[in-house]
Amino acid sequence: MSKATTALVIGGGVAGSVIALALRKAGIDATIYERYPVAADGVGAGLSLAPNGQQALRVIGADQALDSLGIDMPGSIFGDANGNIFTEFAGFPELPATRVMARADLFRALADYAAARGVHFEYGKRLVSVAETAEAVTATFADGSTATADILIGADGIRSTVRTLIDADAPGPEYGGVLSFGGIARGSDVETKDGMMYFAFGRTFLGYYRVPAGAALGVGRGGHDDPDPANTDANIVWFASLPRTEPLTSSETGKISNAEWLTQLGELYTGHVPGETLLAHTAPEDLTVVGPMELMPSVPTWHRGRIVLVGDSAHAPSSSSGQGASLAIESAIELARCLRDLPVADAFTAYEQLRRPRVEAIADGARGANKAKAEGKPTGRPALPDPEEMFRHTHCHTIDWDQAVTPA
Repeated sequence: MSKATTALVIGGGVAGSVIALALRKAGIDATIYERYPVAADGVGAGLSLAPNGQQALRVIGADQALDSLGIDMPGSIFGDANGNIFTEFAGFPELPATRVMARADLFRALADYAAARGVHFEYGKRLVSVAETAEAVTATFADGSTATADILIGADGIRSTVRTLIDADAPGPEYGGVLSFGGIARGSDVETKDGMMYFAFGRTFLGYYRVPAGAALGVGRGGHDDPDPANTDANIVWFASLPRTEPLTSSETGKISNAEWLTQLGELYTGHVPGETLLAHTAPEDLTVVGPMELMPSVPTWHRGRIVLVGDSAHAPSSSSGQGASLAIESAIELARCLRDLPVADAFTAYEQLRRPRVEAIADGARGANKAKAEGKPTGRPALPDPEEMFRHTHCHTIDWDQAVTPA
């Protein structure tokens, strides 16, 4: 196969916008096809965009789209359910701070940035089949329309259609053993340090951090900006896990009221410092039911012929990793770099060899964290690695766009 000059990108989320922008930088024309009739604004809770994800966005100039998004959270504090603090890590001074934001805000900012730079979006295009020839690949959509290009890229998320078209036996997402929740505690008087995210381990897990006035919190009240900035000095965003052997669907979780969920969480976190206090100061309208924590197992086949996967469709670590969006962004940049320098078949092989070891190592770490959350641990000091060592491998990763890619 020769080098690609055109691409169909299936999926208009974070990975879709980034791969289209990166391909344009590489001299490849890409159009995004999104299954929903309009952009998926307002979807999702909160996320952390780590330094490595931000540095990857800088390669395509999209880091400027983050200027007004979220809040900086450079440090981490690890402790237990009794309020004991074990270790603190202020972050790497040479790196940008991890930024916490609403997922919907990141999606919107990147989609707007891509559109402003000439990336074309087609909505209401649900992929149903693909057909390949020696020279091209053609996508057929549910409305009967078709599109043809040199390659097709599946950026269609954890329930990817493209993944099943590459390999009918490909695995789907796994349940991580817990239901995830987020909330805003108002007026709790729980002490926190600015710019530090707390992780409290023990018989159950809780994470939390303070938010400044007017921050887009990504939880509660539909995930929009804090409607009561005058009260913000005492507002703390928290995220928690409710162990459950069997997952619930979104429809099933929706049948249980937020007040009922808060009662269940309150029982689980009774005696937890500061979980009990934070939950007691969380109103039902300030709770977000995120749903079952999911992750992708190792996907055996990332590409076939002229079709390839990127982002969550190929590798979705659970939210325990704090790396889902950042890894998707990295992979999109690396895929474009490979396609810039190599014929299609060689580019896909080189891309997988560049990315698979890194993303699967991070996913394995997150899987262990999920297991601890699902099983619970006795209160006491957990066996934590040194935070600097723990974060260096993930946060200090950079991509050299100008370095030529050679065949694997």
